Amino acid sequence: MKAAVIGSGAWGTAFAKVLGDAGSEVTIRARRETVAAEIRDQHGNEGSLPGVRLSKLVTATTDLAEAVDGAELIAIAVPSQTLRGNLADWSGFFPRDATVVSLMKGIELGTLKRMSEVIVETAGVAPERVVVVSGPNLAPEIAADQPTATVVACTDEDRARQVQHALATPYFRPYTSDDVLGCELGGAVKNVIALAYGMASAIGLGDNTKASLITRGLAETSRLGVALGADPLTFAGLAGLGDLVASCSSRLSRNRTFGEHLGRGESLEQAQAATRQTAEGVKSCLSIRDLARAHGVEMPIVEQVEKVCHEGADPRVAVKLLMTREMKPE
Repeated sequence: MKAAVIGSGAWGTAFAKVLGDAGSEVTIRARRETVAAEIRDQHGNEGSLPGVRLSKLVTATTDLAEAVDGAELIAIAVPSQTLRGNLADWSGFFPRDATVVSLMKGIELGTLKRMSEVIVETAGVAPERVVVVSGPNLAPEIAADQPTATVVACTDEDRARQVQHALATPYFRPYTSDDVLGCELGGAVKNVIALAYGMASAIGLGDNTKASLITRGLAETSRLGVALGADPLTFAGLAGLGDLVASCSSRLSRNRTFGEHLGRGESLEQAQAATRQTAEGVKSCLSIRDLARAHGVEMPIVEQVEKVCHEGADPRVAVKLLMTREMKPE
């Protein structure tokens, strides 16, 4: 398969590596020529994945038209809140029958749309051409060939299987699903729960607290998913519990790390300066909160994360408010 990956960050580069290792010819579209040249000439991307060597089947360019020319699969790995604006410029270059793969995990501010919905609406791509990849997929571990699994979700089962085969390597095992909605919600909400987990870690709270955050965070995700029509079993799988555990427990997780900075009393701006990476949950907590309210779903952890991130609430106070909420049946 001939493939293109738009985005040369850690996840975009790792995904391109998987495709190349599985035998596809891959072109990464990078914003900076220095990055593109390093991938082309040295088969690496030290700025995003230090020490990782890419297959000779992987190359790069800054020219979007060149990257997607003749591509059967186009994967997009950019910050979720920038997707709509970028697609307005990009979609005219996409081959008509190409499969578009969303590697993003977020809910758009304002519209409250999932990333697949933004792609369909903005790029004029039929829903059955959009595939979502989600799971416990920490880019540095994948790039180091550490065994992992993921979910390839699409309403078109044949297309899902095609992408599954294009990604299958000895270290990367894809499973298929038709629950695009559930997979996207799991990926978006886990970023917010990971922020809460990071705050709890920095405050010095123990494993009981952190296990409770994971468990109740999963319950919040499932409630919202069921209200929107997702399959509840999705949240017990790789795109639900698996992704949530990895993002909360791993120090490679951007959202957990960002949450730790907030938990130490740093402002949003200070945490951003310290991490120098996009923590999707910081913005998505706003849109997920609004989505939950619109459907009458209670998501207390998401509500408290939003207050810490955007209203200056003290993380310790947020935890106390969670613990003193009205008690309800499990």
